[in-house]
Amino acid sequence: QVQLVESGGTLVQTGGSLQLSCKVSGRDFTQYIMGWFRQAPGKEREFVAAITYMSALTKYADSVKGRFSISRDNLKKTLYLHMNSLKPTDPAVYYCATPGQAYGSIRTSPQDYDYWGQGTQVTVSS
Repeated sequence: QVQLVESGGTLVQTGGSLQLSCKVSGRDFTQYIMGWFRQAPGKEREFVAAITYMSALTKYADSVKGRFSISRDNLKKTLYLHMNSLKPTDPAVYYCATPGQAYGSIRTSPQDYDYWGQGTQVTVSS
């Protein structure tokens, strides 16, 4: 079965930086898009960023565009999310995910993703 394990979540001050990682196993990593989502308490899970299988295209939510950067290392089968200029609105559990089918375009809906990690907590302090 496809497995995804996030890591890197921690407490960081407002304006600080943090990098999240997602290690993937159980599939050919290079043939599927991958995405990052987040969910804060009392809120719905929202799209953060996604990347195509060859890193030819990326997409970001407006709320994080210009601050977050998504990347992938196909040899290490690892997805990354580098976050800069963290804001008080960024704290959430961050999830990495990948679809069960090979899409050729970016997908931003959680419904299009079938495999999920258990999440990693990001906390931002003032």
